[in-house]
Amino acid sequence: MERNLFHYQFYFTFAKSKDESIMATYTITVNERTHGGRALMAYLKELGVLVEKQISTKKSSYARSKEDIRKGQVESFESAEDMFKSLGI
Repeated sequence: MERNLFHYQFYFTFAKSKDESIMATYTITVNERTHGGRALMAYLKELGVLVEKQISTKKSSYARSKEDIRKGQVESFESAEDMFKSLGI
């Protein structure tokens, strides 16, 4: 995913009748650096749609790898041949 894309969560309320309404939540990705992305955000804000920017908490593969090393959840081999033997290849 590109760095300039943001995830937003939108809350829409639909009224079936005066006494009953249904709320739906949608998550979409918007590129706010484009004219279309900015226009969409402005339009949704005009409609009164509650918009929340979600910050990704997903760790990068590098961060996950460093964490595995720190926890000792990795194996070391003297050579590629030893690694393949360990894998049964």
